Amino acid sequence: MDTSSSSSASAAAPSAVTFYDFLDRMRNPASLDLVRSIKSFIVSFSFNNANPENDGKRVQEFFTTMESAIKDHPLWANATIEAIESAMEGLEKYVMTKLFSRTFASTSEDVKIDQEISEKICLLQTFLRPEHLDIPTFLQNEASWLLAEKELQKINALKAPREKVLCIMNCCRIINNLLLNASISENVELGGADDFLPVLIYIIIKANPPQLHSNIKFIQLYRRQAMLVSEAAYYFTNLVSAKTFILDLNAKSLSMEETEFEKSMQAARLANKVTLIEESTTSNGIKTLGEQGHPERHDVTRIEASAMSNDRKSLEEQRRVGPSQRIYGNNTITSGGYGYPFMEAEASQLTTGDVEKLLSVYKDVVRKYTNLCRAVRHVSVPMTVAPIPHFEGNNSSFKQPATKTSTSTDSKREE
Repeated sequence: MDTSSSSSASAAAPSAVTFYDFLDRMRNPASLDLVRSIKSFIVSFSFNNANPENDGKRVQEFFTTMESAIKDHPLWANATIEAIESAMEGLEKYVMTKLFSRTFASTSEDVKIDQEISEKICLLQTFLRPEHLDIPTFLQNEASWLLAEKELQKINALKAPREKVLCIMNCCRIINNLLLNASISENVELGGADDFLPVLIYIIIKANPPQLHSNIKFIQLYRRQAMLVSEAAYYFTNLVSAKTFILDLNAKSLSMEETEFEKSMQAARLANKVTLIEESTTSNGIKTLGEQGHPERHDVTRIEASAMSNDRKSLEEQRRVGPSQRIYGNNTITSGGYGYPFMEAEASQLTTGDVEKLLSVYKDVVRKYTNLCRAVRHVSVPMTVAPIPHFEGNNSSFKQPATKTSTSTDSKREE
């Protein structure tokens, strides 16, 4: 754990030093010819229509040309190979940061694939477990997995190809360290792609990094080809394989019955659909309640959403049997009603396996409470609504509080 954190920090520091050293040299009056070449390329590139394959070739050719120019430039006279590489890393970051909006996810097809992968991962997150990918128990380390997820989720916040590659490498190094530690502790031989890839796939599904396809394509096209070698190439190739596996994933790809897979996917789709309907209904309901119109027009939508929600809960209960149900049966943990199965549970009955479900229930409660508060703030209570009856003292009979409306009515009757 400490090793992965320190490697991440040490990788980021040289990157920053390299880039700022490059900028300092470009501010030198002697580098005016290089600056003109760089700016000219950026401007001419920006005016052309997006064509990823051609754009990638143009950028790679420009990097090759600039590498030769830098080697022959007086500012880098007698420079070491490492100094030249540092300059090229700085150049790559500068150019691709300037051209990021023009080159990243530049086609509608890329956007479509990104959305397709993200939506499929959202469905898989509801039911996929490590055993479905044949990940052995001794490799199921939640702490290490969480670190790997966080590294991978950083990829979309960065613009330089090298920095995106570093995110991938940091994620994969954590997985690799996990395999090495497990092989020592369990006295088994691990570390091959057959052990590495399933863990990477599961971490990608848990992390669901935004625009995964576009990030991979961006690296393929605009990372200098000479640098995609060795360890970086191995980890990047595994990420590409994992993305392809997820995109084509079906029941045959998993240790799972086809009927169970289809049922789980159907339940996940229904859950997503209900969420969208509930959000739409809440929005429409707030607008309707704030008007003097007819709120009953939305009753059908609310009834349909409620029915679909009940169907979803029924499907999920049939599909997912939590750890607490397997241990304690249906008489304790699952005795709570209305989709909140832990209402009557004791703390001693809960297991670590219940944490995920508890978190899901908590988020559901907070979301519904927030929506209710928003709706209440927009509701204007009519003056004709009858006052709420209340108890007075220990008397069990209801008593209506006196109001100005009732007083005026009585006086009219007396007249």
